[in-house]
Amino acid sequence: MTPPMTQALAEGALGMALLHIERGNLAVARPLLAEAVVGGVSTGSNASLFHGAPALEFVLGRAGRADHSVQTAVDRVVAARLATARRRREAARPPTLAESDLIRGLTGLGALLLARAGSPQPLLQEVLAHLVTLAVPAEAEARVLPGWWASDSPPHEDIAGGHANNGVAHGIAGPLALLSLAARRGVLVEGQTGAIETFTAWLEEFGSFYWITLDLLADEPQQAPPLRPSWCYGDLGIARTLQLAACALGDDARRQKAEELAVTALTDPARLDRVTDASLCHGWAGLLTVTTAIAADSATPDRFAEPIRQTRQKLAAGIAALPKPGFLEGRAGAVLALEGANVTGWTRALLID
Repeated sequence: MTPPMTQALAEGALGMALLHIERGNLAVARPLLAEAVVGGVSTGSNASLFHGAPALEFVLGRAGRADHSVQTAVDRVVAARLATARRRREAARPPTLAESDLIRGLTGLGALLLARAGSPQPLLQEVLAHLVTLAVPAEAEARVLPGWWASDSPPHEDIAGGHANNGVAHGIAGPLALLSLAARRGVLVEGQTGAIETFTAWLEEFGSFYWITLDLLADEPQQAPPLRPSWCYGDLGIARTLQLAACALGDDARRQKAEELAVTALTDPARLDRVTDASLCHGWAGLLTVTTAIAADSATPDRFAEPIRQTRQKLAAGIAALPKPGFLEGRAGAVLALEGANVTGWTRALLID
């Protein structure tokens, strides 16, 4: 039986409710929230920041509501996911993408825990500690590989030998963003700074690729083709993640390097021509939201003013063409980006800030 999509933050009623909560229009948000839970709320293996009880908690939290029963259910989800990850590590098996990524895994659940009001909880520290273990190299077929080298592949891709995913949505940029944001807020666990350094160094070398395969780890360096500079995958999402890491490390040179990467992506026609819609995930809304955050943390924000203006213009022209109504790939998320407010902290679902 297919789970109801109403409880999906990416596409369902929860995502649409988020727009109205940001606008302060709870009268419109309430029936959408009711629609989201009418078929039940998942606390099973598909529960994540973008689906089920964790998604519901995130949206309620943006309205300043904390439902104890929902948070208790989410805590059980997180504990179960940590236990599964621990058993996998003890068995010396490689991780899957869904174990730790933002959309389905522990990075997304950690983002939710970090967004909770009050003091950091032990579960958040356990999630951060798990993500730190990904910085420990793994060995396979007599080769030393990154600790996040995945046994499975991105959707619709058959990659022999596995891969190291770089994206914010499904790759190591997500854990790096969470570890960096937590550090900036004073939430630290053993090894966190070292893991930030490890993930940063990797993305500085390989972040221009969506993912790295065994072939791309050959001795001869390869030049990445111009790729779409989206939030989910691509130079702009990576640039924001590297900027966050540099801020967490207090490394001004690295911060400037990350910002230069962003400027290059935002001014390269070959990259921008690959942006084909207005969505948050991989379209103009994502570019606008990420660029605005980069500018806010930059010592030279003025150089982002023109890219922001142009991106906003393209976003406004493209919203009506989006066929979906929801948050990540639909009109609700695009409108949130265009309106530009972040009173509720809705961008925390994207690990942008």
